[in-house]
This record gives sequence, C-alpha cells and structure tokens, in this order.
Amino acid sequence: MKKFVKATALLLMCSLLLTACGNLQDSSLSSGSGNSGKSTVQTASSSDSSSYDVLMSNGKYKTSSISGVTAADNNNQFNSRSFESGLLNLSKKEFSTNSYVFQEGQVLTSSVVTDWLGRKSDKNPDGLNPKSNGSTSPTKREPMYFQQMLEEDYLQKQNGKYKLAGMSIGIAMNKIDYYQKKQYGATYKTTISKEDQKSQGERIAKEVVKRLRKINKVGNIPIVVGIYSVAPQDTLVGGTYFQYSVSKSGDLGSWKELNYRNQVLPTVNNESAINSGDSDAFSNFKDNIQDYFPNIAGVTAQAHYDGTSLKSMDITVNTQFDGLAQITSFTQFVQQSASKYLPSDADLDINIQTVDKQQSVVTRTDGKFFSHIYNAN
Repeated sequence: MKKFVKATALLLMCSLLLTACGNLQDSSLSSGSGNSGKSTVQTASSSDSSSYDVLMSNGKYKTSSISGVTAADNNNQFNSRSFESGLLNLSKKEFSTNSYVFQEGQVLTSSVVTDWLGRKSDKNPDGLNPKSNGSTSPTKREPMYFQQMLEEDYLQKQNGKYKLAGMSIGIAMNKIDYYQKKQYGATYKTTISKEDQKSQGERIAKEVVKRLRKINKVGNIPIVVGIYSVAPQDTLVGGTYFQYSVSKSGDLGSWKELNYRNQVLPTVNNESAINSGDSDAFSNFKDNIQDYFPNIAGVTAQAHYDGTSLKSMDITVNTQFDGLAQITSFTQFVQQSASKYLPSDADLDINIQTVDKQQSVVTRTDGKFFSHIYNAN
C-alpha cells in the first residue's frame, strides 16, 4: 500500500472550488486547543455561485489524510483529477453550493482506509478486497477490485459553528489490476469486466456506508457514494464515474446510472470522435494557435462528455518560447481563439507550458474567461 503526495491535485481542487476568492468570513469553532479553546474558522468565498465556499482553519486549507492512498500503483496521472472533480460534481446534485461549505475529508484516516483497501485476511479482517485464492494466473487469480477511496465533507453553520451535515465518498474500481508475481519482477494484468466492477463496487459501497454510520461524527447525515472506473495506465485520459447512490440516513438508495465519457483530442488509434463537431472545433482552434507562433510543440485536449454532450475540455499547449512578452501575447491570443473556435457552452481549462514549467493558464467557467501569467523566473 502506498501513499502518493500530489501537490498538483490540491492546487487543482482549490481552482475547481474557487473560481475567484472573495472575503474571508470568520466564525469560531470549538477545538479544544489554544488558550481560549477556540480556533478561528474561515470560509474562502467564491464569486462563482456554482462553486462551494471552502472551510479553512486558522487561515489554512485542511487536506485529507487519505488523499493519494491507493491499493496499488497506477501511473495514469489523469485519474486523480477525474476522481476528485467527478465526485465534486456528483456532490452538487445533493448538496447545494448555496447551502453547504466544502472541506476535504476529515473523518477517515489513512490507516483505516489502508486497511479497507487491503485484501480481507486473518490479519486484516476489515479488508474490502477479496481474499487471495493463491493463483498468479491473470485469468484465475482473485484481482484487486478496490483501488482508491475519496472523502469530501460538506458543512453547515449551526448556532454559530460549522458542523458536518453531508459527506460524499468516491469508490474507485479497477478496470485493469496490475500485479507482480514476485517483488521487482515483471508486471502482469488482470482485466475486470464492467459487470464485476459494478457488483463489487456496490458491495463495497454498501459496506463502507454501514461502517461510516457507526462513527459518531457521521451519524445519520446524507452520504453520496459514487463508483468510479479507473482508467488503465496506457490511456491519455482519466476514468469516469458510472453510477451513484445516496444514503439519506441509513442504507444506500437505488443506484443511478451515469453516461460520462472522456476522450483525447485529436483522436488516436483511429478512434471515432464522440462528437465530430467538437472534434472539428478543436482542430480549428489547434491550427489557429499553431499558426500564430512557430514554436508550438503540441496541442492536446481531454474532452469530458455526458453522453454526447460536451461538458468541459482540459487543454494542454506545449511551447518552446520563454519570453514574458511572447507568453503574454500568446495567452491573449489563445483566449481569443478559444472564444472564437471552441464550443461556447463547455467549461475550459487551458494550460500553457514548456517541458519544465507552467507559463500561463486560461479558464472559462459558466461563460466567463479568466487568465493568469506566471512571470516568476
């Protein structure tokens, strides 16, 4: 079991939650620490009504101890982003951004989740992955289904204090389980069917909610649970949530199917575009900005769909120039080109970078553009 520290994931979550920061609003929350027994609690407000305010303690953003805890290695860097942002979007179906404040999960600990992600055994009776059957054959062994877990907390102000009023849990299920027959040996893989992902995911989700209900801090608050399909290592996009359920106070309710899909643009391996119009629009955008500067190394995008409806694009522009004037001019041109060529109803996140550093970023949320240029040496 390993824990990977992802600073970029934290920065990403902050940017997703806070399109722009407003005033910090103070209140007190009993903590049992300090001379007064009180700690200052602040909410970092967003000017975007579709984003959550973020609860901060003593002016600091509180991270979750289970972030990055995984059952096994998967070096697809896009999974972390999709796993977090996808659960955030599912949460908005149950927890209004106008009524709840967000905080990274503070209930579950890394040691508890490490045990839950492990195989069930005499030494680890809490393991939610099935007991090993002893086989090392890719088609006969019992795979590791449960790869990662994510907790998001949603709080409301009650009698002057913020209290936990809702929770969202992400259950990441492997599509391919990578393993080694001996330490430092060759890597093998077991493919897991969609049916097994679904049945095992539902089994694990039910047990997780049952265990959470026994924690006093959780009690009978609503819990959103999403089941996520982890993208294989050799893909250029992250995975997607394929179903979710809500536990109002006791067991989980009925499961709701999701039709989220991700695709890299330009398409690769002769793959057909999910939406040819979006693919053509991106090609026009790509051609336009590559004609502007001769030193553009590449332009790629991850397109995120609900069915065939484009919801957002994450675009990476690799450059080979470094002058501040060039970066400033190019960033402005990228924003103009995005407004002209890319679908108007999709959120955008355009990262402009060299091989070794970020140069600027252009985003569009709810039709509003924002850009920032990193001018530090």
